[in-house]
Amino acid sequence: MARPMTMTEKIFAAHAGLSEVVPGQLIKAKLDVVLGNDITAPPAIKEFEQMSDTVFDKDKIVLVPDHFTPNKDIKSAEMAKTVREFARRHNITHYFEVGRMGIEHVLLPEQGLVAPGEVIIGADSHTCTYGALGAFATGVGSTDMAAAMATGETWFKVPASIKVELTGRLSKWVSGKDVILKLIGMIGVDGARYQSLEFTGEGVASLSMTDRLTIANMAIEAGAKNGIFPVDDITKQYLARRVKKPYTPVAADTDAEYVRTVTINLDELTPVVALPHLPENVRPVSDIQPTPIHQVVIGSCTNGRIEDLGQAAAILEGRQVHQDVRAIIIPGSQDVYLEAVKLGYVETFIKAGAVVSTPTCGPCLGGHMGILAKGERAVATTNRNFRGRMGHVDSEVYLASPAVAAASAVLGRIAGPEEVA
Repeated sequence: MARPMTMTEKIFAAHAGLSEVVPGQLIKAKLDVVLGNDITAPPAIKEFEQMSDTVFDKDKIVLVPDHFTPNKDIKSAEMAKTVREFARRHNITHYFEVGRMGIEHVLLPEQGLVAPGEVIIGADSHTCTYGALGAFATGVGSTDMAAAMATGETWFKVPASIKVELTGRLSKWVSGKDVILKLIGMIGVDGARYQSLEFTGEGVASLSMTDRLTIANMAIEAGAKNGIFPVDDITKQYLARRVKKPYTPVAADTDAEYVRTVTINLDELTPVVALPHLPENVRPVSDIQPTPIHQVVIGSCTNGRIEDLGQAAAILEGRQVHQDVRAIIIPGSQDVYLEAVKLGYVETFIKAGAVVSTPTCGPCLGGHMGILAKGERAVATTNRNFRGRMGHVDSEVYLASPAVAAASAVLGRIAGPEEVA
């Protein structure tokens, strides 16, 4: 019999054609999805064209221009053009042009392009988002993406796994963003380096799919190779109206081996903030001294889903953004944008004095649509707050949930939602 295995180990064994795998083992695995964006795909395309004339499967390559689109300058326009022409030349099924695109890690789950039990790589570090659906998903470099587009497979070192046991359930105004920031604060930005974070426990059942996508998205911020959730009724309900392809969920064996267990009691969680300049600098909002801010960003691949915007709208309804604050709302996809219009969220945002943007990664990576000047502070629902991440090296980014970000926008300082709602 095969040795007891974790979720990640089972997925790797299946895709490598092996009965079992062990941590540290080097394997070659077949790929279900290969993803690239307008920054990472152009160098991958250049390398690809030196090794092959044909992609391995036009249906399994996904190209999403989302970082500098709509194009902010000539260079970004040229990069997007490279991706567009490659997609046309190879008849790529899943190419998402401006007007149909979204932020890639919001778009792929929404469109049913990723599923349980799959192996997914993307030339973007937050590809680990798809672990929320019970898939192995991780980021790679552009050269690896190039080879994968040609061959449909790549190599991996099987990661050891950390069990993250969740108990209890979240209280009002506490969300998946608080869970993952709490975890990163506990173990540090390198606490899971080249390991898998496997989320388990009765607390998982209380998490929405939006919570899980947010948590898996930021696994990389703990240094993890991937983050992964079990497939349960909430997962199946989410997949039922989206995924059309066959898939095979896996479950960890009860006696699978983990390098350690980290326990988080969801009942005890309160809204938190990660202070500059690392995601591990986590403090409860209630412990932070009054800190004036200049900008709020609500969106990104971490928190740009309709439930995230709903959280912000509940805070901003009937209130005004502080006169000293620029509030930028970025829906994660065109579908999210349209739903936000139908639900009245967009009207709420505009009446409150916020601006609503087209889907884009924009300010998260210091690209466009909200760059910080020297000395400015922002509260953002994005995933990284490294020095200079959103603009000037002497600016500051505070990571938080949509509820905390919206409350901060109203009060003009870092604030908890209970202060205004």
